[in-house]
Amino acid sequence: VALLVTLGTSLGALTGSALAQDWVSTDQLNNSDRDAKDWLTYHGGYSDYNYSALSQINTKNVKNLSIAWVHSPGRSTKGLQGTPLVYDGILYYSGSYSRVFALKGDTGEVLWSFIPELDEALIPKQFHSPFNRGIAISHGKVYVGTVDGRVFGIDAKTGKKVWETKLINSEKVQIGFTGAPVAVKDMVIIGSQGGEWATRGGIYALDANTGAKKWEFIPAGADDAAKKTWGNDSWKIGGSGGWQPGTYEPATNTVWWGTSNPAPLFDYAGDKWMTEGARPGINLYSTSIVALDADTGKLKYYRQEIPHNEWDFDSSNGEIIMLDHAGKHLIVHANKSGFVFVLNRADLSVVNVYRMTDNNNFATINPKTGAMENTRWQVAGPNKDICPAFLGAVEWPSGSYSPKTGLYYRAVQENCNTLTIKKTAPVTEPMVQFYLGGDFEPYGPNHGKPYGHIDARDPVTGKEKFSLKFAEPTLASIMATGGNVLFVPDTRGWLHAYDATNGKELWKHSDGTGHSGGIISYMAGGKQYIAVTAGWVNNSALGYAPTYGMPYTAMPTDTGELVVYALK
Repeated sequence: VALLVTLGTSLGALTGSALAQDWVSTDQLNNSDRDAKDWLTYHGGYSDYNYSALSQINTKNVKNLSIAWVHSPGRSTKGLQGTPLVYDGILYYSGSYSRVFALKGDTGEVLWSFIPELDEALIPKQFHSPFNRGIAISHGKVYVGTVDGRVFGIDAKTGKKVWETKLINSEKVQIGFTGAPVAVKDMVIIGSQGGEWATRGGIYALDANTGAKKWEFIPAGADDAAKKTWGNDSWKIGGSGGWQPGTYEPATNTVWWGTSNPAPLFDYAGDKWMTEGARPGINLYSTSIVALDADTGKLKYYRQEIPHNEWDFDSSNGEIIMLDHAGKHLIVHANKSGFVFVLNRADLSVVNVYRMTDNNNFATINPKTGAMENTRWQVAGPNKDICPAFLGAVEWPSGSYSPKTGLYYRAVQENCNTLTIKKTAPVTEPMVQFYLGGDFEPYGPNHGKPYGHIDARDPVTGKEKFSLKFAEPTLASIMATGGNVLFVPDTRGWLHAYDATNGKELWKHSDGTGHSGGIISYMAGGKQYIAVTAGWVNNSALGYAPTYGMPYTAMPTDTGELVVYALK
């Protein structure tokens, strides 16, 4: 009897394990771009389009959208910045403090919540905290990172913790995880902060079933060749990291990831930056697109978009669009500088580089080689009227590529600043220190107010089809759909619907507070839904209230809601 009980228990465990493996399997993830009813990854699929092929909601009936349900997660300090995921009619999303929720996609009924215990003493010391920008799902689990350096694997049916892994001593170096992980094969991959701190950020791969670390890639000084590009061994506190999610290419078993700025953030060496200053050299592999072997984390090749980045123009922000065009396999990536890099996936060689921002004077970039030219290298003291500002022309929320219109839609900020660079005492070992190397004063072009626009462009040539103007830069993700609708959540709280072919506004509705997170579409019960996170304020918008006044002066910064729309 004991033998039979043991055998039965073992078979039950194996059956449960098999069922769990089938819940968002590797094959489903690899083909997620073809399955419009779900939203399985941060950008909807590995192609990183941030696009929904669903067309039940279209240009003719979008005017009939109304709110289907709303969910309030509570304790939404700095608003809601995450992007929900959906599988089989169930919606999963994260809020501030890495809280995770599972809800029925058609009614909003809460199925479970996961509330991790965080290091509450650490959170106020961090600038990039306590928001969370997303989750991953696969193999029966939901994965989320925390600001205190941990990653959780959560049972997707019950919300109970399956495993917990501590990857970073956040109490010592004050960096952690705010961006979404990416589920790849039998792994979950996540990148940390790092760029503004006297430490090194990294990209980590964990076993999806156990949480055991499988590999890590630490961009700053990742190998001997890279260390030589950091004078005075400055790679030891070189910042970088990869705080926003990358993506995966199953055909080549390649993980693609964008890395962030080196530390200190600003430098004072002027045109002698190769041999002088706080971090002499080009500082590999900061501010780069890296191609990593998915199984080992070994670097295959890279493209450093901004060598010796001293303006805070990350490559970690935004999507890495996998586009097949005219027989070529391409990447389209918008750097925070406002330049878009179009690269061959085979070796990251340059196909084209084009500019989206109207105001730029920090450098030009050669469209054939990708090399920086006419560069304003910074010196100690005030460096006036540098455009774009350190906030960037392109921020981390997602743009969208529509295979139906063939257009790439991207939000752009028009801003400038004065950077006052300081010769600070060098830091030689990782420590708790915000490592900027100077101060900044942001403002708009010609010392006016910053403004924004959303451009619709040919993703390869950069040719503009139309542009939508906004008095304040938009700070949330946008999404195009198979119904030829472009959804744009703005900072004043309006969710706009435009015709994706010509930019004509078709509908709008107020969500009551500013948007600074994700937007998706999915099917549940045969009906299409639009889900958008509303909640104020992300770090890029801390100056909105004093700069623009109402309605921002009246917006609370500790509330948020997931708002879900459907046709009446």
